[in-house]
Amino acid sequence: MTIRSRIEEREENWLCPAGARSRDAERMRKEAPSDLRTAFQRDRDRVIHSKAFRRLKFKTQVFLSPDGDHYRTRLTHTLEVTQIARTISRALNLNEDLTEAIGLAHDLGHTPFGHTGERALARVYPNFRHNEQSLRVVDVLEKDGLGLNLTNLTRDGILRHSKPDKSLSGEIAGTPQSAEAQVVKVSDSIAYMNHDFDDALRGGILEESDLPSLVREHLGTSHSARIDRLVRDIVQVSEAHMGSPVAGQQVIFMSPSILEAADQFRSMLFERVYRPVNDLPTTQRAGKVVEDLFQFFVTHPSEMQRSDDRVATSDTIERQAADVVAGMTDRFALAFHSANVDTS
Repeated sequence: MTIRSRIEEREENWLCPAGARSRDAERMRKEAPSDLRTAFQRDRDRVIHSKAFRRLKFKTQVFLSPDGDHYRTRLTHTLEVTQIARTISRALNLNEDLTEAIGLAHDLGHTPFGHTGERALARVYPNFRHNEQSLRVVDVLEKDGLGLNLTNLTRDGILRHSKPDKSLSGEIAGTPQSAEAQVVKVSDSIAYMNHDFDDALRGGILEESDLPSLVREHLGTSHSARIDRLVRDIVQVSEAHMGSPVAGQQVIFMSPSILEAADQFRSMLFERVYRPVNDLPTTQRAGKVVEDLFQFFVTHPSEMQRSDDRVATSDTIERQAADVVAGMTDRFALAFHSANVDTS
């Protein structure tokens, strides 16, 4: 019996009925299994060793080029999401390897300059969304156009992690197929609500007194207390749903009072942090850089070969340009724009 087989057998004995079994994993292209690692472990490792993952350290979370070393980047956000998601998955006896693979990969397709870059790219390349681009990265763009050939459950979790602005309980790309993907989806919100509030305090945009009273009452007054309260609530409420669900059935929940407080917390951040940051001159400038770069590559397609990733040349020029711009880090986008586009 191989080490992989022993791990798969352990999964059968330890995971709850809702937990994904790695021996059932399927890929777009069949490949021989590893003797050492399960399919979900291989997914995780492929993500960590990808170029797109390494670039996350130089991509904005919320604040552009902040003065200080402790503001979150897209990479540190990704790590915080994954840590929270693994804690929930372990408590619910779900598959931590699948959870980790989805968590580490969920933002691989994010643009430079955070959601500012995403909105700017969507203005010139309509319907661009970072969750769909993340899936495109692992399916098409990585490994010189071969993609990472991840399992279908990891791919599903990447695609369906996004949420609408209004509530944590809403959908954009449909309910994730696995409980593990649903855990990552809610952990994404837990992470960014709390670390974006922390960064807003650090940047002088908010004060502790700006925390809504409902959040103070139900979630707590410190960063760690709020995360702990949200995680505990999800585990307690979701335990009853860890039977054998139908694929795509919602099984990860918050209690009504905690969900209401979390939604109010999120709404406050949109009103007091995200929208004001969007109106800053530096943010507007960053959006213009993204738009300019897209138009530059559309009119100078040969320049796309200077990109760090292979361009899928069978696609339209516009699709290729969107891929190149979305893959850039903040600093590369600014440097390339300054050297090739900016005529001011």
